[in-house]
Amino acid sequence: MILLKDIKLLYTGTEELAGRDLLIEGRKIAKIASDIDPAQLDSDDIEVVNCSEMVVLPGFVNCHHHFYQTLHRCIPEVQDSPLFDWLVYLYEIWRNLDEEAVYWSTLVACGELAKTGCTTTVDNLYIFPRGVSARFIDVEIEAALKIGVRFHPTRGSMSLGRSKGGLPPDEVVESEDEILRDSERLIGTYHDPAPGAMTRIALGPCSPFSVSKDLLKATRELASSRGVLLHTHLAETEDETQYCIKTYGKRPLELMEECGWLGSDVWFAHGIHFTDAELAKIKQTNTGICHCPTSNMRLGSGCARVPEMLSMGIRVGLGVDGSASNDTSDMMAELRNCFLLHRLTGGSRAITARQVLNMATRGGASLLNRDDIGTLDVGKCADVIGFTISDISHAGAIHDYLGSLVLCGSCHNVTFTIVDGKFVVKDGCLATVDEAEITARANQIAMRLRVA
Repeated sequence: MILLKDIKLLYTGTEELAGRDLLIEGRKIAKIASDIDPAQLDSDDIEVVNCSEMVVLPGFVNCHHHFYQTLHRCIPEVQDSPLFDWLVYLYEIWRNLDEEAVYWSTLVACGELAKTGCTTTVDNLYIFPRGVSARFIDVEIEAALKIGVRFHPTRGSMSLGRSKGGLPPDEVVESEDEILRDSERLIGTYHDPAPGAMTRIALGPCSPFSVSKDLLKATRELASSRGVLLHTHLAETEDETQYCIKTYGKRPLELMEECGWLGSDVWFAHGIHFTDAELAKIKQTNTGICHCPTSNMRLGSGCARVPEMLSMGIRVGLGVDGSASNDTSDMMAELRNCFLLHRLTGGSRAITARQVLNMATRGGASLLNRDDIGTLDVGKCADVIGFTISDISHAGAIHDYLGSLVLCGSCHNVTFTIVDGKFVVKDGCLATVDEAEITARANQIAMRLRVA
């Protein structure tokens, strides 16, 4: 058992409560009340955590990432490039990807996410170089579970190389038969639809400019038959819009609708360049959007109309996106950047700190069609994070402890992260792995891939 005692402020996702205790038994939240006495509990193994100077809240849900890109941060040649130019350059590095790189980059990404409050994460891995083992997703799952985060890998894919009019080089695309066979294998091996699942598979063809319509349609059929979710990038740049119009005679969302890619089992990353009519279609079909503000600012791609989406009732979550277009896997930074971006573009009433917190918790859980995470309620998964607010960066923030997590912005690292009833981060440090070893190995592999 874990007893979070005397919590200064408990945010359940729906309520803000002072002076409560939260009891975790096994994998679930067992009780939320005042003055839970550990001596009265039927257990000899109780860890009591003093939370009298902490804000405790549901773990964050990261709905879009590319873990392997943690090895390719801050590359000077593409620091100032737009998306298409950025991709063309980096594909030449990513063709060197191997299982070792996937494993250690996953440890880096999941470790950084956990230290900044993320308990559930998506990853979209779509690079499978020819002649290299296709078991990259297996390796990711192994590493993510070693860290201890709840994991939704999306089996990404690219089938449309340059010789067929796509953007990626032919050396990093697969045949559509290979993609579908491996997708079937992964679903059969790892997908767990049960409540409390630690691993669920989704299918994630990369983008309209790297896969064919045939693959989009076949992937939709497979997802529907196996009951898994669909995910892809969409409406990220105007270049993408022009590519789709030139190639298919349709805007990106029209193309996805033709391929059956709208509905409650679909969420898109970015969604920047949607028209009014397209937003209405997204709302009508209950399609979800993952907002990636830092990446969008970093690449100059534009600003998604998130306040409008929220006001329309569209499901919106947050994602850090790949570390080559964000340079960090910092969930707290994503919350703050989301808040500031929409205040800049929409004015002081465009979005609130609590709306952003809800996007990172309940919003993300909704995109993944999960009702067992995203809030702290009795019977739900014990995915809980705690931030200490007694340090100098929160001095004077006594007026709104919850809002201070977003507004003060200087405290990015949690004091603890609990996932599935187990500590993943404790006293601010990763509890399940050797952080120094991960950092050193990742740096070695990053240099090897760059030189190759």
